[in-house]
Amino acid sequence: MIHTSVQQLVDEIIVSRRSIRAFLPNVVEHDDIKKILEVSSRAPSGTNTQPWKVYVLTGDKLKQLSTQIMAAHNDIEIAKTHVEEYNYYPVKWASPYIDRRRKIGWDLYSLLGLGRENKSGMHAQHGRNYSFFDAPVGLIFTIDRVMEQGSWLDYGMFLQNIMLAARARGLDTCPQAAFTQYHKIIAEVLQFPENEMLVCGMSLGYADPDKIENTLATERENMANFTKFFD
Repeated sequence: MIHTSVQQLVDEIIVSRRSIRAFLPNVVEHDDIKKILEVSSRAPSGTNTQPWKVYVLTGDKLKQLSTQIMAAHNDIEIAKTHVEEYNYYPVKWASPYIDRRRKIGWDLYSLLGLGRENKSGMHAQHGRNYSFFDAPVGLIFTIDRVMEQGSWLDYGMFLQNIMLAARARGLDTCPQAAFTQYHKIIAEVLQFPENEMLVCGMSLGYADPDKIENTLATERENMANFTKFFD
């Protein structure tokens, strides 16, 4: 039996995890990054296949990747030539998912004072993804192309472990599907082998408490609405 105080601590870590969109420049210790990844590798995977691969970016390499992606992002014609390699989101949206997506988008833009007509402002805010929201650490995740849907499900548990292990150390994260559009640039800069496919990116660091975007609080559906109990 796990002690009640441990249960409360785990619950607090899970509930306190948020997607942070502005980070302090404070250095994240290399040993902390290593330990987070080591602990997270205990995530379960079908027949222990462990399909995850991680690229840790700091310093010049992080700046190089950010600069190249931002150059593409800010050139409309070039950006059009970059297409996601897999569909993260539905091709055809439906309620309630599209409603939740729109709400978080407009909640964020509202905090930042960006109206619907401010397309350039929204473009710039989206581009913040590619600077890893100024986090000192960027993580890029890949998977072997031979792996199938089940391994992608396993991968999600690994990513969640990273975010929770970071929270346990007073760090914050933002998992980012936005990087998938620019998988070709990322593969070139990081020299992926041909068999590796980009899954997503993640920012890692210390949240900037003075940035208003970090006050964004997303809602969660009531458990009773997505759960059925059978006796």
